[in-house]
Amino acid sequence: MIKKLCSILIMALICVGCSSGNSVDDSKQSVLETKYKSIREQKNDIGEEKNNTSTLSQSNEELVKIGFCQVGAESGWRNAHTNSMKEMFVEANGYQLSFVDGNGDQSKQIEAIRSFIKDKVNVIVLAPVLESGWDDVLREAKNANIPVIIVDRMIKTSDDSLYTCWVGSNFKAEGLNAVEWLVGYMKEKGKENENHKVVMLQGTIGASAETGRTAGIREGLAKYGNYELAAEMSGNFTKAEGKQAMLEYLKTNKDFDVLFSQNDDMTFGAVEALKESGIKPGTDVIIVSFDGVKDAFQAMIDGEINADIECNPLQGPFVSELIQKILSNEKLEKIQYMYESIYDESVAKQEIVNRVY
Repeated sequence: MIKKLCSILIMALICVGCSSGNSVDDSKQSVLETKYKSIREQKNDIGEEKNNTSTLSQSNEELVKIGFCQVGAESGWRNAHTNSMKEMFVEANGYQLSFVDGNGDQSKQIEAIRSFIKDKVNVIVLAPVLESGWDDVLREAKNANIPVIIVDRMIKTSDDSLYTCWVGSNFKAEGLNAVEWLVGYMKEKGKENENHKVVMLQGTIGASAETGRTAGIREGLAKYGNYELAAEMSGNFTKAEGKQAMLEYLKTNKDFDVLFSQNDDMTFGAVEALKESGIKPGTDVIIVSFDGVKDAFQAMIDGEINADIECNPLQGPFVSELIQKILSNEKLEKIQYMYESIYDESVAKQEIVNRVY
């Protein structure tokens, strides 16, 4: 069951339009419809896209100016995401990149976008720290005729014409898939009819990755009467805060056997907290994590994480492809999904060599 789930290939490119509230129609994308693609194929795609993009500088006399504002550097996933962008948007590929690290501060990100507008960049790429509060500055970009691509986390706006498209993951589907993996795992272990207490370690409250994964996990668990969601607490997507949140919970509550942790850095902190509290991670508590960084694969090999739902940070080549289409006046779908997979302890050893982040 688990190996089958791990071998299924993810949502290659499911593009659906946004409503005025920018919500994805989840009824059109059930877990069973979600397709998976292996990291080896993704790496091949990246190489091909780099080759295609490298001709851009040869066909344009001037470099394409890109303004990219990142959330911050709160995790290994985020650093891989930043590096993917920086490696793609170089002069050799026909680009001139202006990069700003938002350090988790929305006001700094808004200031960065205004500086990009003043500098008359060709395209703005934004990884937003929060979902709301972007309308005014994005309207300024629209009035300056500068297209905006939102990456990773989604935004909420009353006017979806303020941005060209969004690139990232279906976070709710990730949550649903995490639950389905867990149910299959428990069945394999002969524990499908036992009662299970679940704890969820959430990311930054209000970020689309948090809201989507939380919604998916809640909805998925609600289908099974023997799974109780006993607690939810935020670790803010960082190792330190993930550890602290788990330590605080463990002071009064140790009676649970499943942990969903919404990113790998929080998971690493939670693993430390469990060990310090005399609980064996991966055995006493089944752990399902999100992101799929290389260190998490090692943790699966070591038996401390049971499964990891990949959230692919290698968005640079795909965003470059979209930018070329924008500059060619091609119409784009609002929602652009990345290629992603589910991995667990049964395949971690053979797959770790394929990790590039």
